[in-house]
Amino acid sequence: MHIDWVSFTPGPALLGGMILGIAAALYVLLHGRILGISGIVSGLLRPKAGDWSWRVAFLLGILTAPFWAALMFDMHPLQIIDTEWPLIILAGLLVGFGAEYGSGCTSGHGICGLSRLSPRSLVATVAFMSSGFLVVYMIRHVLAVST
Repeated sequence: MHIDWVSFTPGPALLGGMILGIAAALYVLLHGRILGISGIVSGLLRPKAGDWSWRVAFLLGILTAPFWAALMFDMHPLQIIDTEWPLIILAGLLVGFGAEYGSGCTSGHGICGLSRLSPRSLVATVAFMSSGFLVVYMIRHVLAVST
């Protein structure tokens, strides 16, 4: 395994984490709801009256934020994903299925749930992190697929 120490950016990562934590805390304090991406997106699939516009605005903000940050802060070129579209679509569907099956996603359980000391979120976070570690280990070391 090779770690790219040149691209290691603890400052921006810490700042981004702090902004995300503040946004999640404000969302709970001001709206009484958990800032979970899967819940916000799934609300678009079953919209309620007056509930659609803020969800679309939130989703557009998440999708366009990397482009705005790259323009504003003269960041490195955007990452290139070197794989086939069917595999990307399958991965997205599997993540969506897992978020639905686990009653939340990494943001809902890992950020908001853990900060509320939710035992259910602790179990969910340990489960999806362990699964991710196991899959990466299997692909890189057992199947010997290099990236």
